[in-house]
Amino acid sequence: MAEQYADGWFVMRIRDGDLQALGVLYERYKTSVYRTALAITRDEKAAEDILQEAFIRVYTYADSIDERMPLGPWLYRVTVNLSYNWSNRVKRWFNALQDVLDRLMVSSVQRHPEVITEEQEWRIVLEQALDSLSTDHRVVTVLHYLEGLSLKEIAFIMGVPEGTVKSRLYYARESLRDAVLERERRLVPEVAYDFT
Repeated sequence: MAEQYADGWFVMRIRDGDLQALGVLYERYKTSVYRTALAITRDEKAAEDILQEAFIRVYTYADSIDERMPLGPWLYRVTVNLSYNWSNRVKRWFNALQDVLDRLMVSSVQRHPEVITEEQEWRIVLEQALDSLSTDHRVVTVLHYLEGLSLKEIAFIMGVPEGTVKSRLYYARESLRDAVLERERRLVPEVAYDFT
């Protein structure tokens, strides 16, 4: 029965707070939105998050959606923007971490030709370390270190006390530090072997 109604009818129902109308549009467009997000981000978790966020925006901005037009183009624009924003944040995050690692790795000793391979290994270590963080810990880490937001701002955004943000940042830093230390421990036998 829902198939007989155009997107605009459901948008008008959403304006009146009808969550079932949102559910119908979700079922109608979820595959396309997810596929688009996945194609851009190449990350299943991110695509799922973007899918959810896109429909939160349908609900939030229902008043500004033109009900005379199909919802598809509007949803695609939102999906693409969310996907590009996610990709850019991840890229900036890894670039910032790489800069920190470069500063740590570069010392008075000249860099060896093996540095390229080592940098790739570092990226893998960092990606695994970030993936191992819970979403809450990952979010506060990104907001603080990548976006440069204060603890107070992050607390407001996430709706948690400032102390919770501090705790999550501490845990995230410890996890990332442990990953770096583990990487260093794995390198020690190789280094020792090179000098014998």
